[in-house]
Amino acid sequence: MAEVILLFLSVVTLLSFPTTKAYYLYHICPNTTVFTPNSTFQSNLNHLLSTLSSNTTRTGFYNATSGRTPNDTVYGLFLCRGDVTTTTCKSCVATATSEVVQRCPVEKEVVIWYDDCMLRYSNKSFFSVEAESPKVSLLNTQNVSISIEPNRFSQVLASLTEVATAAANSSYKFATREVNITGLISLYSLEQCTQDLSSSDCNWCLVRAIAELPTCCSRRQGGRVLYPSCNVRYELYPFYNSTSALAPAPGARPLSPPSSVTKGKVQLVLKIRFTSIMLVPGPDLKF
Repeated sequence: MAEVILLFLSVVTLLSFPTTKAYYLYHICPNTTVFTPNSTFQSNLNHLLSTLSSNTTRTGFYNATSGRTPNDTVYGLFLCRGDVTTTTCKSCVATATSEVVQRCPVEKEVVIWYDDCMLRYSNKSFFSVEAESPKVSLLNTQNVSISIEPNRFSQVLASLTEVATAAANSSYKFATREVNITGLISLYSLEQCTQDLSSSDCNWCLVRAIAELPTCCSRRQGGRVLYPSCNVRYELYPFYNSTSALAPAPGARPLSPPSSVTKGKVQLVLKIRFTSIMLVPGPDLKF
């Protein structure tokens, strides 16, 4: 697999709680399969996006189909992060359905990721099918402190497979966990699958994503792997809202909300893997 480091991305993020603003991460829409503007397919796509945007529920997941003939049918879904509120989910999906047609105006196969949600659609049915491609990796550019023993950090990362099991067996295919590394330093992790996957497929997807972490994010303070069917993230700060998480992993400790929400600047490196080299986009990540 060819690996391309695309760019450094500085984002302002709330360290503890999600907000209603949708933070764009990345999108992929190959131009190998396109549709004609103002066609029946585009009409069906518009109807699908409207349906998805108007069906944000407490479960944070919804899939739908639009079209009557095989050549013009569109399949789509959205997945919101399991710890966000219905309001945040609705806002993120609304943003995604609005922006995706600007970023991918004629492409039939699309995946777009935001910090709080993911939107995917295609001219081929993909419901209940585990997918690991295309894949995107993001990492925190800060290295783990030398005070943390390397083997201990590796052991904690390896324990993410336990969170994968918890997520796969939960009704919402979502789990979080806080694990103490040393002293006052803890590792916070979040794992999630699309809710149409079986427990076995969800677990497999998450384990595969976890296996990417040593390669993409070795000795980094944070990292995440995004697949169309699942995603994994860890940080050394509480980035998720445990008070509204749908299905926390067994043994996870509730996080005490801070006295005030602090904004911090987190520098990330975005990586993406393909079977061939792609062009590197501009520094603003807009297409």
